[in-house]
Amino acid sequence: MKVLVADDNQFFRRLLEVNLTKWGHQVVPCSNGTEAWKILSRQDCPQLAILDWEMPGMEGVELCQELRKLVDRPYVYVFLLTAKTRREDVLKGLDSGADDYITKPFDPLELQVRIRTATRIIQLQEDLMKSIKALEMRASEDSLTRLWNHAAILARLKQELDRCCRERTSLGVIMVDVDNFKQINDSQGHQKGDELLKELAARIKTVLRSYDSVGRYGGDEFLIVLPGCDLKETEALAERLRSATMSDPSREAAMAFHCTTSFGVASTDWTGDYDLGNLVRAADAALYQAKRAGRNCVRCASSNPGAWGTVHG
Repeated sequence: MKVLVADDNQFFRRLLEVNLTKWGHQVVPCSNGTEAWKILSRQDCPQLAILDWEMPGMEGVELCQELRKLVDRPYVYVFLLTAKTRREDVLKGLDSGADDYITKPFDPLELQVRIRTATRIIQLQEDLMKSIKALEMRASEDSLTRLWNHAAILARLKQELDRCCRERTSLGVIMVDVDNFKQINDSQGHQKGDELLKELAARIKTVLRSYDSVGRYGGDEFLIVLPGCDLKETEALAERLRSATMSDPSREAAMAFHCTTSFGVASTDWTGDYDLGNLVRAADAALYQAKRAGRNCVRCASSNPGAWGTVHG
């Protein structure tokens, strides 16, 4: 584990470095508080720090206080190292945000035991964060297709809309629907219908860019978010998706049925609207027109929000 050691006393700094290295840790040495803060304020800073109370630049107590103000990053376990032994000093140090307190001169064996305790706590925190992230992923994931679920894909759309509004860039949206999906379920069974949705989700992902987003909007509908795409580019991508999602002879036996998909396309540059609800409704209206046109086709939203029952393309 990486351990930051900040002490202006070269003897103590070197003594700590020798012992920590012997115990299998990688030491990041600092000779003053300013240097230590530059490292601790980074996202990838060491998760264990030993800070001298009194040193140039920033003192250990001040470093603890500033460190605890930082959010959205892994916790840093902090030892305060000092010659101060009075009860009020110990309380002040711990109250500043330090996790433990070591007095000079320190006992190497005692320090080793305390470092082990700190390492266990850090490992527990890492395991907890991994569990939380896994739960967050499951909460935002559609259990069948492993795509974003309805709420998550709308959140992604909102995030991208806010960004393209700030930067005045285009954002494309595609609404996808499986043609005659109810008939497939009725004739082939719901298990085959589920297999079809999973297969379509996989095919859609192969066409999209790494920074595009796709989610299961509901039932057999998918919503695709395309940053930086104007209407023409979004329409072209929808055509590629239409081809990719059609069953082909090489995979027909595995899927055991044939399907096509319809696509409704909208974009901020065409609608002139950065409202999430309006953009989704525009794509949905275009999808409805694709269905009316005979399915297995792409249709684009009108530039007139009041005429979203009309499409072109």
